Amino acid sequence: MSEYKKNSITLLGSVGLGTGVMIGAGIFALLGQMAELSGKWFPFIFVVGAVVTLFSAYSYMKLSEEYPSAGGIGMYLVKEYGSSATAAVGALMMALSMVINQSLVARTFGEYTVQMFSEEGNAIFVAVLGVGLIIFAFAINMLSNMVIQSFTIVVSLVKIIGLIAFAAAGYYVVSFVPALAASDGTYDGPGALGIVAAVALSVLAFKGFTTITNSGDEIVSPTVNIKRSIFISIMICLVVYLLIAFAVSSTLSIEAIIAARDYALSASARPAFGQWGVILTGLLAIVATITGIIASVFAVTRMLAMMSDMKLIPNITVDTKLRKQKQMLFYTTAIALLLTIFFDLSRIASMGAILYLIMDMMIHYGLVRNLKDKMDFRAPVVWTALVLDAIVLIAFVAYKLQQDWFVVMISLVTALLLIAIERWYLNNAADAA
Repeated sequence: MSEYKKNSITLLGSVGLGTGVMIGAGIFALLGQMAELSGKWFPFIFVVGAVVTLFSAYSYMKLSEEYPSAGGIGMYLVKEYGSSATAAVGALMMALSMVINQSLVARTFGEYTVQMFSEEGNAIFVAVLGVGLIIFAFAINMLSNMVIQSFTIVVSLVKIIGLIAFAAAGYYVVSFVPALAASDGTYDGPGALGIVAAVALSVLAFKGFTTITNSGDEIVSPTVNIKRSIFISIMICLVVYLLIAFAVSSTLSIEAIIAARDYALSASARPAFGQWGVILTGLLAIVATITGIIASVFAVTRMLAMMSDMKLIPNITVDTKLRKQKQMLFYTTAIALLLTIFFDLSRIASMGAILYLIMDMMIHYGLVRNLKDKMDFRAPVVWTALVLDAIVLIAFVAYKLQQDWFVVMISLVTALLLIAIERWYLNNAADAA
């Protein structure tokens, strides 16, 4: 991995990357969808999601101590399963879930930007704006690590301050008495399955911490700072999520939140502050989503480049003058563009959650099954993470089969295609050798 520069990302820079991905999609894109699944209880779903994420993060923290690498999750899977199709498929699932997250962020950018100019919205403009953001993120990621981390640190700080100010304004309107969302009587309320399924989306809102592991030994003192960065990022995001969730819950009915699920923050600003509130929220969303997508692209291309170096995935050279990580930018950008154009926010989020949870379970199982004699960790914590993931995934898939079976089928077909492609590639590579 000589292409990467060790000690090129500071602790502050890695926290900026992690919070950049999480806050970019988590609060703007997923809040309304979580409310649709869990009703007025959606603020507390963020707490449950943070707990599940912290159990999962334990595995990544221990693996990062032992194997700090710019390939992050890809390297962890190789250490657990060897240079096999299993490791490659798991890494590709993670990579694809991150590319899906880029599309989620891009369409969120489009939704909030359109709301600044028209309450009705326009699906075509949403897609066009999302495509523009992905191309911008591509251009930024062609620059150096120093430029990328400096940009994300500054803008992440701006959006965190902006979101806290947004929450404070919401609390001012309700005399600083946060409350669960009221109902006008047309919403029947969530079922138990929907509440558990909502946790899957909240986990997706926190999964940006994996961006930090994918920066690996580019982070200063990685064995110490990766753990610190993961924990700090999750805690910052939880505080911001709760502040925003209760602010929205206090100003809108649950029916109104669900109706405006793709732009719930803008909808909550309109009653109190009018169009100016919508414009300011839109500007904040633009800042948040820009950092989110830049940080996500930064991480996924590094992992894919490492997998290509290890001959676990194919690489088609775009330009021999570009290093491999930059080559991967072209592939990930192309996939993100297609998803942004052809899928809506709900389906993009669902696919991302399903693929991520499967990969996450592979990480936990590989750790307790194959590395128990090579590493020092607490197996009960890892088993707990595995069980929690399984419960959340089963509930989410069951709920989606009832509401939108197509997205489950697409996710299943995608997973099967990844397995088939990897087996074909590795078999051919073995024959050629």
